[in-house]
Amino acid sequence: MCFFLSRASSPPPAPARARGRAPRPARDVVLIGSSIGGWVALEMAVQAAADDRCAGVIGAVVVIDGVGAAVDGEPVADFFALDARGLAEAAWHHPERGYLDPARLTDEQRAIQQANGRTIAAVAGRSMSDPTLLGRLDTVDVPALVVWGESDRIVTPAYGRAVARAIPGARFVEVPEAGHLPHLEAPDATWAAMEPFLAKL
Repeated sequence: MCFFLSRASSPPPAPARARGRAPRPARDVVLIGSSIGGWVALEMAVQAAADDRCAGVIGAVVVIDGVGAAVDGEPVADFFALDARGLAEAAWHHPERGYLDPARLTDEQRAIQQANGRTIAAVAGRSMSDPTLLGRLDTVDVPALVVWGESDRIVTPAYGRAVARAIPGARFVEVPEAGHLPHLEAPDATWAAMEPFLAKL
């Protein structure tokens, strides 16, 4: 998922919208993406750096345990081969917090979960990585923060450090007692990791 925060732009007031005046283009947008959303945020930053029409639109990027890069010696876990218990153990520092017993799911919940899995496979591929991404990250020309749960076994902190090293000037911050979704498992610590970076923008 990607979230957009913009300090320098906002929607026009309701009367302006009612008069049909076009909204101002966004400027200095902060892209924040987690997991596949981190991959999307990085791809957007790479594309924006290569397109003069996007100059000034993206102001910064925050990647939270993002997938997408192919890092030697640090493969993305085979998400599709994990059962519910294995997924909780790979993705959470405290696996019991992330475990959903499949026997307790309704047929509708099970169908949604299966459809989500098919969508992830279609969008990200089974490897959940693009072998060209790491080599393209040196074009990112905005401030970048890479935030990682210390216990992530979907993509390890070593993977996250490699991603941060590939982005010019990027900072890497590890969140203690958190896995692949630190913003859910340790929201206060994740915000504490992000807030100083965002405050300097």
